[in-house]
Amino acid sequence: MPSTALVVASLSLTIWLYLAIARGKFWRLQDFDDDAAKHEPPTTWPKVIAIVPARNEAATIAQALTSLLQQKYEGEFSVVLIDDHSEDNTAQIASQAARALNAESRIEIRVAPPLPEGWTGKLWALNEGVCRGAAPLRPSPATNAQMSADLSRAEPREPLRPSPATNAHSKPTYYWFTDADIVHAPDTLHRLVARAEHDHLDLASLMVLLQAKTLPERALIPAFLFFFLKLYPPSWIANPQASTAGAAGGCILLRSEALQRIGGFAPIRSEVIDDCALARAVKVSEPILAVLQRSPSTNQQPSKPDQQILRHPEAQQISAEPTEQGTNLTGQIWMGLTRASVSLRAYTTFREIRDLIARTAFTQLQYSAPLLLGTLLAMLLIYVIPVVLLFAPSPAPRILAASTWLLMSLLYLPTIRFYRLSPAWAATLPLTALFYSYATFLSAARYYLGRGAQWKGRSQA
Repeated sequence: MPSTALVVASLSLTIWLYLAIARGKFWRLQDFDDDAAKHEPPTTWPKVIAIVPARNEAATIAQALTSLLQQKYEGEFSVVLIDDHSEDNTAQIASQAARALNAESRIEIRVAPPLPEGWTGKLWALNEGVCRGAAPLRPSPATNAQMSADLSRAEPREPLRPSPATNAHSKPTYYWFTDADIVHAPDTLHRLVARAEHDHLDLASLMVLLQAKTLPERALIPAFLFFFLKLYPPSWIANPQASTAGAAGGCILLRSEALQRIGGFAPIRSEVIDDCALARAVKVSEPILAVLQRSPSTNQQPSKPDQQILRHPEAQQISAEPTEQGTNLTGQIWMGLTRASVSLRAYTTFREIRDLIARTAFTQLQYSAPLLLGTLLAMLLIYVIPVVLLFAPSPAPRILAASTWLLMSLLYLPTIRFYRLSPAWAATLPLTALFYSYATFLSAARYYLGRGAQWKGRSQA
């Protein structure tokens, strides 16, 4: 009768064989590396508006905004920056950066209205950016400053309800949602639009290169990418027949018609993992209440009249049209990688990366204690037990454990190479997984203590 150690070792190896063969080849980064892809230009370049939500980004906003305003894009392109009630001088630095490039006519800087109950700050800022993007730009900095001051004193207003007077000429074909701490290569928008037009995509996103310079970053950040790709294999995301939907929130190109079709941001207004929620809503354009009801980060349904979902007229009209036998419209989405666009956010301590993980880990588990327990046990079985079994008394479990560790290291190696680190880092994945397990447990503890999803002074869960 086989020993317990042999059974456990065999199970762990079997799981890794499944991950290697049947998990969408998530570990083959070259298959979805956008930097190596060919991009066939469209016959005409559509209008694009970049929307940048920014909260306390004084350290990075100038570089990020400069990279946007220096995009080599052949079509009509402008930027709307939404200051999400920053406590620093983010908006002033952004204005100075635009002035230095003599690009004030291509950017509008606004202050988000007061955050309504039930919305996360980023989604409310994006909602405001979409509303502003439908209106003509105001080139005068003085006018922008005055209107921003007026908005900061305004009452919360209805989400995403553009004026009926908005015409097709002023409406962009795409919105480009990008974070205020990312520097893009000059051809990033060109590549995104070329791919979206050629492949008829509703949503295209790029996972930008995160910093991997400090010891904590080199030890933990590559695994952040590895685990994300394992959860959301890009080949499954791009497959319209697969239910998997994911996106990288730092760089998303979204077709405006797709945003209209799902009813704007209101259906996902309380989502902490907003990028994947948006991708899910676009890929399977379900009725709005259905999306809300199955949302893992929506704690309760709106009950007051002023909390009910508000949509713009076009979305109401589309959602009212029944589909054959209740089937859903589907959207085509895609996610890839790039080293050309880089996040400026640095993590100098293990604590900072721990908090990055803990912010959304329990949300990913739908705030479920059983799922938490199952995940922690699975992490031990898949990543940690193979190392422990290297010291088993019998040779068979040791051989299987060594094979498992070798296999996981080989699958992790392409991610290590993507970050241009020493191949030796691939062997540290078990230790890294143990750290991620600790951060996941901490995420749950913080949620039950009422401090879940902490981000820049806000608790969003």
